[in-house]
Amino acid sequence: MNTNTPRILVVDDEPEIRRLVSEILEDEGYKVDMAEDAQIARQLKTSIKPNLILLDIWMPDTDGITLLKEWVAEDALDCPVIMMSGHGSVESAVEATRLGAYDYLEKPLSMAKLLLIVERALEASYLQRENAGVRQAPVVEIDPVGKSATVARIKDQLKRLAQHDARLLFVGEAGVGKELYARYLHNNSSHRDGPFIDVAVGSISPENSAVEFFGKEYAGKTYPGLLERAHKGTLFLGEIAGMDKETQLRLLSALESSSFLRVGGSEAVRVDVRVVASTRISLDEEVKFGRFRQDLYYLLNEVTMEIPPLRSHSEDVPALLSFYVDFFVNQDKLGFRRFSMAAQNFLRNYCWRGNVRELKNLVQRLMILGVGEDIELEEVKTGLGTVMGDMTGMSSVPDFFNLPLKEARDHFEKAYLEYHFERTGGSVAKLSAAVGMERTHLYRKLHSLNIKL
Repeated sequence: MNTNTPRILVVDDEPEIRRLVSEILEDEGYKVDMAEDAQIARQLKTSIKPNLILLDIWMPDTDGITLLKEWVAEDALDCPVIMMSGHGSVESAVEATRLGAYDYLEKPLSMAKLLLIVERALEASYLQRENAGVRQAPVVEIDPVGKSATVARIKDQLKRLAQHDARLLFVGEAGVGKELYARYLHNNSSHRDGPFIDVAVGSISPENSAVEFFGKEYAGKTYPGLLERAHKGTLFLGEIAGMDKETQLRLLSALESSSFLRVGGSEAVRVDVRVVASTRISLDEEVKFGRFRQDLYYLLNEVTMEIPPLRSHSEDVPALLSFYVDFFVNQDKLGFRRFSMAAQNFLRNYCWRGNVRELKNLVQRLMILGVGEDIELEEVKTGLGTVMGDMTGMSSVPDFFNLPLKEARDHFEKAYLEYHFERTGGSVAKLSAAVGMERTHLYRKLHSLNIKL
């Protein structure tokens, strides 16, 4: 079994319900555990640490509402809970959502609705963990690397802009380092002692955006959102073209008033946050076709900072290669290796469609898989996955053509979906429309191909 397979705990005293729900979920690829009462549910929740719980309201020993309250009181609600209720207990299920349950399902269960809500709950939980991980992970401060006139000019401009609170919009291709330059701006500003919070806004679903940005209040507890966490610091909104219209309106209102209400709260929260955003696709076009609000565009785009592709300042490639060799030696304890002059010269003339991110990944791959202290030209060509007769970085036949059909299909699907994911600005909703795949199946496909949202 894939260790990333979500694990779901089904708690219901009716054997037929447990069997039916279990079969449906297992057919969809989930790992399912079952409990017939609250006592077993408590034990399993502790021992298996499920990713989601389906909890019936009426049970013989302790009812589902009481069990939910117990977990909330113990601050042990560490995964989404979906309540299952009969027709006469819908009011109780609604009360459960106020206590902290993600949603509720009314019996008799609609299997289509069950799968949809489970998918959404797991997605929301995954995003919450991802965002928390990004916020809590120790950040290694890295200044933009390079001594070219291009890098020097951008750093100089950012140092000057850092002295003012104008909102910046970083524009550039995928992988050029827009977040890195945003961190550089933050580190040189008056907000440097505050947090730097970054979020891929296109991966936040519309139904969860209010909680993600503004936080929530329930059961006497406060859960701060992204804006509140970024107080006295910088909030970096990555690839804002992927933001849905509903979230755009909510964010616009909060930025215009510099205040907001938490979900379930009644008191306005005021924050001091510098908002910086980035995009890889033309927002002018998005505004023109009505996909992005013009007023929010102007609000976020007080100053535009264009980050050029690596191929336009290829003289920085040798310094970047050297930097990332040292980076992986120090951070990942990999053995030291050096690029030969022929390899460096070749890479200076490579097209770098994935920009600095592609270069960093190449260095890591060669240091992990290669042997010997020197990295020669042929090893570099193999590491790039292409056979090139010239210095253009182009290939006539993709490397995966030499794989068995199933592996080749996985390689193609991954490249195809990543390509459209970038074109749609990281929005799963737009990706779903672009590739013609229903969102529930698309999430499953992205997960199976290890494509991060």
